Amino acid sequence: MSGEQRTGSSRVHDDAGTGAATPAPLADEDQARADFYGLFAHLLLAPPDAALLAALAAADPVAAAGEFVLEDAWLKLTQAASVVDAALVADEFSALFISTGTPLLNPYASFYLTGHLNDAPLAALRHDLARLGLARAPGVGEFEDHLGTLCETMRVLIQGGPGMRPRGLAVQKALFEAHIRPWYAACLADVASVADANFYRVVAGVADAFLSIEAQAFAVLDTTDPIAA
Repeated sequence: MSGEQRTGSSRVHDDAGTGAATPAPLADEDQARADFYGLFAHLLLAPPDAALLAALAAADPVAAAGEFVLEDAWLKLTQAASVVDAALVADEFSALFISTGTPLLNPYASFYLTGHLNDAPLAALRHDLARLGLARAPGVGEFEDHLGTLCETMRVLIQGGPGMRPRGLAVQKALFEAHIRPWYAACLADVASVADANFYRVVAGVADAFLSIEAQAFAVLDTTDPIAA
């Protein structure tokens, strides 16, 4: 093992011994994809602080050829970030995702696919992550099948990092198709439908628009490479 990295809720290492090399810069499109995934991971795993809200408010418009839904959703996010208070967003996040009992929303693949937490979809995901050299970091509260954690995993697959080389589209597609595509839309629709989801209704709209583009792109990608490729 040439290196190790903790990224969000994952421990990442490169068993192939390529971690010592500096990865080549990503193409602009792939960097943009990685940035989107990283943003959604952040927003779904924790509320944004004042600095992130300010950065979103000042962000440039998205220029996605023909993707008007994403462009419009991104504009709404930047507008929402410019008027919302970080403390209020933190309260909203707690109301939606945190509870001493059962949270209002459970953004986990197992919950959406089986109706139960920590079920077969989580076991299948852990099997695939292990083949990629990824694992949950000790002390992390969220399970690997949390939508935010899966977005962070996609970011790492696209971008790589210290001790982890970027993985190709075949691997990205395999993980997306198996562990994100079957349930993300239902989850984000639930977020958007909650009466108290003000800022997070907008977040759900942007995430859904972006993940829908990813789903369409992967659907036409011709590859049969295994997830461990």
